[in-house]
Amino acid sequence: MNQPLIGVGVIILRHDKILLGRRQGSHGAGSWSAPGGHLEFGETPEECARREVLEETGIHLENIRRGPWANVMFQEAQKHYITLFMLATAPHGEPQRLEPDKCDGWQWFAPDSLPGPLFAPVETLLQEYPLADLMRHATDSTPG
Repeated sequence: MNQPLIGVGVIILRHDKILLGRRQGSHGAGSWSAPGGHLEFGETPEECARREVLEETGIHLENIRRGPWANVMFQEAQKHYITLFMLATAPHGEPQRLEPDKCDGWQWFAPDSLPGPLFAPVETLLQEYPLADLMRHATDSTPG
């Protein structure tokens, strides 16, 4: 029996826009997703967020906060993921396409003009938590 996998997705905000890239070469190919990846042994979700975003986009995160999580089954791929979402800002640098075999490229989107289809964990997240609320929490100056 397969065990659930732990993913970390990073909702990155800049000027009231969210960073998304179109996936390729894996489950969810053709869908738009936030940067992220697998939580590695001994790594905190915050460390994973920093590492994955740097590996995929070359940008450095600030104000990393823990966000909600999503439980998603990818039936065709026979995979079960718990995705821990992190909320962060990235005020400097432009995202680069550093893993061209995994992503078609990165773009900033306003909450009212998100592309489709969205990667299942992101879609599940946004069905339960309005993006405006997540954005507010990510930029709130109070701890937590």
